[in-house]
Amino acid sequence: MVCARAALGPVALWAAAWGVLLLTAPAGAQRGRKKVVHVLEGESGSVVVQTAPGQVVSHRGGTIVFPCRYHYEAAAHGHDGVRLKWTKVVDPLAFTDVFVALGPQHRAFGSYRGRAELQGDGPGDASLVLRNVTLQDYGRYECEVTNELEDDAGMVKLDLEGVVFPYHPRGGRYKLTFAEAQRACAEQDGILASAEQLHAAWRDGLDWCNAGWLRDGSVQYPVSRPREPCGGLGGTGSAGADGGANGGVRNYGYRHNAEERYDAFCFTSNLPGRVFFLKPLRPVPFSGAARACAARGAAVAKVGQLFAAWKLQLLDRCTAGWLADGSARYPIVNPRARCGGRRPGVRSLGFPDGTRRLFGVYCYRAPGAPDPAPGGWGWGWAGGGGWAGGARDPAAWIPLRV
Repeated sequence: MVCARAALGPVALWAAAWGVLLLTAPAGAQRGRKKVVHVLEGESGSVVVQTAPGQVVSHRGGTIVFPCRYHYEAAAHGHDGVRLKWTKVVDPLAFTDVFVALGPQHRAFGSYRGRAELQGDGPGDASLVLRNVTLQDYGRYECEVTNELEDDAGMVKLDLEGVVFPYHPRGGRYKLTFAEAQRACAEQDGILASAEQLHAAWRDGLDWCNAGWLRDGSVQYPVSRPREPCGGLGGTGSAGADGGANGGVRNYGYRHNAEERYDAFCFTSNLPGRVFFLKPLRPVPFSGAARACAARGAAVAKVGQLFAAWKLQLLDRCTAGWLADGSARYPIVNPRARCGGRRPGVRSLGFPDGTRRLFGVYCYRAPGAPDPAPGGWGWGWAGGGGWAGGARDPAAWIPLRV
């Protein structure tokens, strides 16, 4: 359930009247020091919430603890009757419920059911344990502690290890509305990247001269090698102080998300399974890719899965292969001249004619899925002919070593 944050409560007004003391870690302090926010009240004593500064980092499929502890300035207060509530920030003034606890009553909401629970490390611990982290869990979370008229809250940001990749569908560039960009990323095993993720990718060398949607509704693109067709050689429109000769992240600002059309910048994280290149006895057209992967207990890999395998599993293959969207690509970790240049990345051959261009195929096998053809066996035809003119019937395939 998404709800708007209520107006300031009594404790905020009380704090405004008597003053607020903020104790924060100094700049350059070691990561992990806690930021304590004290709301001073009268003799009754106030509730104090402590959360970790910065962010906590996990990956898809991982388990993470959102640290949050609370105590009272006065010892007269107990921990009975305290309500603990975790919410996720979806807009500046809108939150979605994650988890609520009141005494022995605990409840998780929506997609967090079965994955979220309190750590329960003694009195005053409001830390939340989140298992099987998903791409959609990325973002900021608020820990709120309430006891009668007293409350306080702290913020924790969840970041994910992963990779940003630019994407446009077969129809060409600048064809996606904001909602279509969201769907396109989801279909390729990703989510729309955040501005922070795109900026980090630019600092890591991402250079892409086509503007794309980000999750906040803005349109940007990263340029690490400035040139005239990509926003010029100066720093105008670049993010931060890294413009000029070093390029930057060009920003079109927030655009009309239902009428204007751009590409998308997607983000994906760690793969639970494995991407591998399947080299059949003979290259296959796109229509044969799914069957070739199925013969190895797998499915045709999605674009995001290939990027994740390249970035996080160091998949390096100088051979183009079909992907699920009909594009042909190949991942290069160690650049060499005959494999597309001097920079690492996932090379793209665009969207070749699926009936004429013949390639191998990149497959994705989910964890625990058996390989029905261990030792490099797959499916094809014995003898000549292959797929020439599409004359061969896939139903007639027989096992062959691949």
